[in-house]
Amino acid sequence: MKYEITSFNTKKSLAESLKKAMKSKPLSKITVSEIILDCGVNRKTFYYHFENIYALLKWMLEQEAIEVVKSFDLLVNPEEAFSFAIDYVDENKHILNCAYDSMGREEMKRFFATDFEGILRSIIDSIATESNLTIDENFKSFLVSFYMEALAGMLINYFQDREKHSRQELIDYMLLILRTSISAILKEKSADARND
Repeated sequence: MKYEITSFNTKKSLAESLKKAMKSKPLSKITVSEIILDCGVNRKTFYYHFENIYALLKWMLEQEAIEVVKSFDLLVNPEEAFSFAIDYVDENKHILNCAYDSMGREEMKRFFATDFEGILRSIIDSIATESNLTIDENFKSFLVSFYMEALAGMLINYFQDREKHSRQELIDYMLLILRTSISAILKEKSADARND
């Protein structure tokens, strides 16, 4: 257990050094040497924990945003979870823009989408169970993918261009769509399956 804590703290220090460097230069210009010099570890320690700077970035994004979002119960308080996600984007726009410039839209979407998968699966399963609906797994997987793409895309659009929607508008729109559409889609799909 002590080793896991030490390992986590080392990763966190490396992530803080990466964050600091991303404030002043693009990700593609940041070197492992800069990161290890800033946080006081050796090169071997860096490569023990991460394959490269992109792996460190992925870990950092997951730890800071997604693990916390996953701890929210979206069915009880989805607004709180979305507020947290939007706040994270607001507070870390320089990091996200830097990552976006280096990795591109599809890779950034993959970061966000992967992290929403469990949340969306939970929502879909809960609505199906509460409504006593039998939905095949293939369709559930399709629905999860559909909403993951939408949510990830909207978060990327938000940190790139805040002029389109305000923070509260984005939260309200996402909640409205999730609350109304998932339930209606599952009911329609269940009715179709009974009629076949």
